[in-house]
Amino acid sequence: MIDILEKAARIRLLIFDVDGVLTDGSLFLGDDGQEYKAFNSRDGHGIKMLQKYGVTVGIITGRSSQVVEHRMKNLGVTHVYQGKLEKLPAFEELIASLGVSAEQTAYVGDDVVDLPVMSRVGLAIAVQDAHPLVVHHSHWQTPHGGGRGAARDVCELIMEAHGVLQRELDSYL
Repeated sequence: MIDILEKAARIRLLIFDVDGVLTDGSLFLGDDGQEYKAFNSRDGHGIKMLQKYGVTVGIITGRSSQVVEHRMKNLGVTHVYQGKLEKLPAFEELIASLGVSAEQTAYVGDDVVDLPVMSRVGLAIAVQDAHPLVVHHSHWQTPHGGGRGAARDVCELIMEAHGVLQRELDSYL
């Protein structure tokens, strides 16, 4: 765990996949073609807390959805890359635009399409219910599944490594 905390202490940018990470991977489609997704409110609060301490949050997802755009706007996440079947170019563009290194970046994924980015970052994280190959190539696995607290796990890990988690939690008492 010490090695993971050392890696997490260097993180300045946290990137999430969406389906299977910020959601449980279920896709709800209405008769009209409208897509619905369920997001965990505690995950969202974790993202807001982490951003308060200067860590930038972004997403890179293979699908495109207005509900994702709306949710990210609600969370104050402005670095939103949707429709990226190949995620590595979006990753390279994002770190270049922010002036952060791959080593200062964490990526949270759940499936094999996430591996090209996960193999480049300083902290590769698999959600609890990720594909076995993703787990094998990650530095850390969340205690909770995608859409069920995994994002909060990651945010609190990074806040702990930055020495601000207890202060943030104490602010609610």
